[in-house]
Amino acid sequence: MGNTPADMSSANLMIDLIISLDGYASAEGWPGWWGLEGPEYLAWLGQEGEKGYTFLLGANTYRLMSGMSHEASAEGSGFSENEGASLTGLAAVPKIVFSSTLKAPLTWPNSELVTGDAVEAVKEIKRARTGPLSTLGSLSLCRSLLSAGLVDRFRVVIFPVITGRTGSERIYAGYPDVSLELADSRTFDGRIQLLEYVPTLLNGPPGSNPQ
Repeated sequence: MGNTPADMSSANLMIDLIISLDGYASAEGWPGWWGLEGPEYLAWLGQEGEKGYTFLLGANTYRLMSGMSHEASAEGSGFSENEGASLTGLAAVPKIVFSSTLKAPLTWPNSELVTGDAVEAVKEIKRARTGPLSTLGSLSLCRSLLSAGLVDRFRVVIFPVITGRTGSERIYAGYPDVSLELADSRTFDGRIQLLEYVPTLLNGPPGSNPQ
């Protein structure tokens, strides 16, 4: 009735999302991390950055994040110190970009372009490579990879805000039904909640017999 985690000898893939409590990826007029990042959360982000992830992203996220990374490296960028460090640090991280519109060579350092079908490409990446993979933004890519049963971990970091009026990019729109087995949880700075799950795709509600 679903997918099973990938063999541990292959590259494991994690969907990694930062969301408001009501499931938005961002909100108009709000700062990065909704202005609620704290020292515990930022220290954890630094530790995560040392784990050797290769990031998977789509064209829209590539254009947005590469531009922000370049902007953050300039003086007087307007980003906070924490935002600037996070954005500029992404230049050194290996990234695989899935797009039929971008052209090689990509200008953001350490970015590899894949022009074919993303799902098929990720199947091959998981089979042929080792080391952890993680998505970076790219909501439609996340949805496609989860629907294809390629995701080994599903992690959300929930910030304690509701942005029903200003929120944009509804995270779970168009998702399949998925059951989630809790694998890890923790709280940062007394307010930010991390939840990490092993996902299993469902063909329908539990106990149903969909055709």
